[in-house]
Amino acid sequence: MTRTARLGRCGAVVLTGLVSVWCAAATARAEDANKADIEALKKSLAKYEDYTVAIRDLYLSTVGCVYYSGEKIAGAMDYPKGAMGIHFVNVPSVGQKLDPMRPNVLIYEPTKKGLKLVGVEWLVPLTPDTKEAPKLFGQTFMGPMEGHYPLIPREFVHYDLHAWLFRDNPNGMFSPTNSNVKCSKAEFPMLEKPTKMMPGPM
Repeated sequence: MTRTARLGRCGAVVLTGLVSVWCAAATARAEDANKADIEALKKSLAKYEDYTVAIRDLYLSTVGCVYYSGEKIAGAMDYPKGAMGIHFVNVPSVGQKLDPMRPNVLIYEPTKKGLKLVGVEWLVPLTPDTKEAPKLFGQTFMGPMEGHYPLIPREFVHYDLHAWLFRDNPNGMFSPTNSNVKCSKAEFPMLEKPTKMMPGPM
């Protein structure tokens, strides 16, 4: 091997190492930024620990406490065993510009002491203008999927992203279900089937 070739190879190795370091640093910065945004979001939502404040801000309850058995169905969304809780939906915000600081849905768990705020959800309708799945906090939304019937009409084809900000989730912060959340204290527990996936940009 000539000296020039050896230098060229060494240069390539050094360049590859620098690119790797830069990518790792960029990823770390993005993760730090996401953590800061999530902490800011949690602080902004703290007032909704009182669900009556949520109602005054037009987050209206769908009443049913949704949970899944972990059943897998071909052509349907993959929901790990766990609950989605009781959804309080701000209907006027759905279809508006995606706002990371204003989720469309607040998620509550029924407990002996009343409703406890455990997470949030963003909903993005599938429209003819949709080119790709939306993203927030470095996470790609799930979907597109049918609406969660009977609480949401099947015709509401959408993407969604859950974030379990106020309750640890063994399935992951952004999993659609939380195995630590229970519907056993709910007045209207609802065991649902996985939601049907729909065609569209994935």
